[in-house]
Amino acid sequence: MQVELNKTTKMITEIRIYKLKEHTANEFLKVFTEQSLPMMKRWKVNVVDYGFSLIDKDSFYLIRRYENLEHRKESQAAFYGSDEWINGPEKAIMDCIDTYNTAVVDSGNLTINKADPE
Repeated sequence: MQVELNKTTKMITEIRIYKLKEHTANEFLKVFTEQSLPMMKRWKVNVVDYGFSLIDKDSFYLIRRYENLEHRKESQAAFYGSDEWINGPEKAIMDCIDTYNTAVVDSGNLTINKADPE
């Protein structure tokens, strides 16, 4: 099966699953909530949801929404290439991550029901 990537798809959702190194979950959550998440908000990254898996204490998910694939690419290049990220939480976050996987789906085919806490 061949998958064609459509760069003009309206609203996409990225689902990223991080497999954390053993005994790093508390540190990861602290750095994520105190540094990475506020930084994503400053950079206008649309974080839909995040948290730990109910079945694996070392798995953490992050769901973000973008206008399209090109917007995602540009947003992540700017964010992850920034001095704020590189000189800020990058090392602490990456030291906790063993591996990660990313899926990107058409938001029109996805329903996530969670109230915004703000």
